[in-house]
Amino acid sequence: MMKFINIGFGNMVSAGRIVAIASPDSAPVKRLVQDAREDGRVIDVSCGRRTRAVIITDSDHVILSAIQTETITNRLSSDEEYDTADEEE
Repeated sequence: MMKFINIGFGNMVSAGRIVAIASPDSAPVKRLVQDAREDGRVIDVSCGRRTRAVIITDSDHVILSAIQTETITNRLSSDEEYDTADEEE
């Protein structure tokens, strides 16, 4: 079964496709976003707000979210714990 993580404003991403979640502040991440934007691989779901998390997927897409990296990571972690509990029953 596929699990989805809420990344803000009703937008979801498949938990299994996430490779990394990074803060947008560092120069290498800014370059990564710019390169992806030029290649048409950016999905901006920040709804015009400040980007607080950059999600990189296994399909090489870069998703920009207004939700903080810690919040997304916590949602991802809590879902994995839930999956483990389901398998034990």
